[in-house]
Amino acid sequence: MVKLVNSNVLILNGRELITDKNDFQATVSSRLGKDFSSSKARQGTITYKILSSHNKSESADFLKLKFDSITSHDITYVGIIQTARASGMDKFPIPYVLTNCHNSLCAVGGTINEDDHKFALSAAQKYGGIYVPPNLAVIHSYNREMMAKCGGMILGSDSHTRYGALGTMGVGEGGGELVKQLLGQTYDMKYPQVIAIYLKGRPNPGVGPHDVALTIIKAVYNNNFVKNKVMEFIGEGVSSLPVEFRNGIDVMTTEAGCWSSIWETDDLVRDYYETHGRLGDYKKIKPEDMALYDGLVEVDLSKIKPSIALPFHPSNVYTIEELKESAKDIFADIEKNSREVFSSNDVHIDLMSKIRDGQIHFDQGIIVGCAGGTFDNIMAAADILRGKSIGNGNFSLSIYPGSQPTYLELVRNGAVADLMAAGALIKPAFCGPCFGAGDTPANNEFSIRHSTRNFPNREGSKPTEGQVSMVALMDARSIAATAANKGILTAADEIDISISNKKYFFDRSIYEKRVYNGWGKEDTTVELVYGPNIKDWPSMPSLTEHVLLKVITYINDPVTTTDEIIPSGETSSYRSNPQKLAEFTFSRKDPSYVRKAKEVLNYELLREKGTNPEEIEELKAIYDSIRKIEGFEGINVQEIGIGSTIYANKPGDGSAREYAASCQRILGAWANIAKEYATKRYRSNLINWGIIPFLIEDKSLIGQDDFIFIPNIKSSILNKNGQIKAYVLGEKIREITLSIGSLTDKDVEILVSGSLINYNKNNL
Repeated sequence: MVKLVNSNVLILNGRELITDKNDFQATVSSRLGKDFSSSKARQGTITYKILSSHNKSESADFLKLKFDSITSHDITYVGIIQTARASGMDKFPIPYVLTNCHNSLCAVGGTINEDDHKFALSAAQKYGGIYVPPNLAVIHSYNREMMAKCGGMILGSDSHTRYGALGTMGVGEGGGELVKQLLGQTYDMKYPQVIAIYLKGRPNPGVGPHDVALTIIKAVYNNNFVKNKVMEFIGEGVSSLPVEFRNGIDVMTTEAGCWSSIWETDDLVRDYYETHGRLGDYKKIKPEDMALYDGLVEVDLSKIKPSIALPFHPSNVYTIEELKESAKDIFADIEKNSREVFSSNDVHIDLMSKIRDGQIHFDQGIIVGCAGGTFDNIMAAADILRGKSIGNGNFSLSIYPGSQPTYLELVRNGAVADLMAAGALIKPAFCGPCFGAGDTPANNEFSIRHSTRNFPNREGSKPTEGQVSMVALMDARSIAATAANKGILTAADEIDISISNKKYFFDRSIYEKRVYNGWGKEDTTVELVYGPNIKDWPSMPSLTEHVLLKVITYINDPVTTTDEIIPSGETSSYRSNPQKLAEFTFSRKDPSYVRKAKEVLNYELLREKGTNPEEIEELKAIYDSIRKIEGFEGINVQEIGIGSTIYANKPGDGSAREYAASCQRILGAWANIAKEYATKRYRSNLINWGIIPFLIEDKSLIGQDDFIFIPNIKSSILNKNGQIKAYVLGEKIREITLSIGSLTDKDVEILVSGSLINYNKNNL
């Protein structure tokens, strides 16, 4: 089904796989009549062509990228624009799409959400942006339909910024990276490794894009096979997939841990662009006749079966057939593991109760957003449910088309009528169910969703208050089959289905009538519209030569998600108010974090005001310990910055939201300490907010409430020292070694400045 090759793979003409490096030269000579060149062959990938065309660096190994356009939604754009304008931005230098698909529920938080929307419209008018009103389209649907182009690159402040199936490399990052683009700066990184995702065969009836995506994620996530790399989809199997099927796989590559994705294009992609009135944005892209990759994921589409990702990660995948055969054992393992996931004794996961009369029962089905809300997925669901009923019991089904043009075509061709007649609720374009702001299940309910994530508490429950529900990811086809069976788990390949494959007609006039397109038409006379909840970022100190850190939260979980650092859902309305939002930091993982962080922050504020920190009771013994360290006997403790830190094994999986970093910084964090970082984007967010991303090999060397003295940290960062000496203070002083990993010159300046905001102010 899925085969991994963790070594160089040479692919000729995009089809012939050579995995033995000893055969590279002989095969190239016999097949192509030319010499094999490793450096030349690496330039044969689709990835190389696109990255090199966007690289402003003189080096091919170290990239300085400028994107063709950027995009944000209404949880992130206010902070980005506020940061950029404080740094001197007077217009958007590239197209900037501002969608309103996350904070569309304007009753939440009073006028807050709609105030943000008005701010965005005024910003689009003032700076020359593109404003997509609420419920008109989710962020990635609009960018697919209107902004993607073959060979292009789009940067988005959402982790699922993926348009590879349309020939566009999409990158999801925190807001700081978008600010850099708005200021004419570059996105800097080492050239990434490129993994070939070779597709062969064709899917069987009943198998959908989520089945393929989840199968790949299962194979590559836990072993970091594609982490921070590019997934390049090629092979004869690509042509067997409709474009929306490819889009559904592509958007889920984020959950595999990759940096970006790209696909070869063909006539079906050409037809997609033509349907959307943008044929000029299409071109055929494919690997050269000789392309060298850093690894291979070979996927036989014909062997993939309808699958389900069980709580609490998209990689926790079983075929539906496997789950049915071993439900009790599998559910027992999840219930056992949940006791490690949730620290509260009030949380009780009860999956066993979902097994009744030998069948698995679900309480809710959702088909939504950039992954589920495509025309093809909803049409398939309509075909399966036509003439049937989901019943009047506990099970419910909600369907959210990804854009108003998609919704309109489903109305015109009768699919909406079929779905409504079956008992489904059809709702407007909205990302809410993906992050806990809509269709939140009841306590201990079990939801199946064609959406992007099923992380713990992401669906809107609050484990620290004893409220928890479970989400499993499943393809729209099997969700519809289950709905037709009144909520009893049913794979789409278990029923007789006839997919109508109705043609999609895109009505561009919907956007022409409602979207404000001000690109290239900035008007400096327009005043930004501020609501009372839109606040500026607070000031942040620059880095001191020496730092004293207190470990205020110590997390032993294998992975810590951004949802656990700053929850989604009810916090979304406060994303424009940094201080208010910071009150929710780690609220679902360590409810005492904010209190402890403020205590340490108060120490630093007193120090900055000139108060002698030795007057602080908790710090007296700590400073005595520092003076016992050779070379620091006479140190002036006033020169030691004071901050908080956390330890986590692998923090930062999930969303691109910069708030996972900025909220810590606002509360006085100066560092994170980790065994590794789950994603490049989280590490980038830490750096952009002046939080040092420390690494440690042995986590037992530090513990909860430890104070860590890091001398000469500013000099170490300026010199890009690989190893950094630090001291854990107490009755005994333990010397430890920390590292930071690779830093760009700009990373260094940002960390020393204390934040990207400070860096930009210093360089105005």
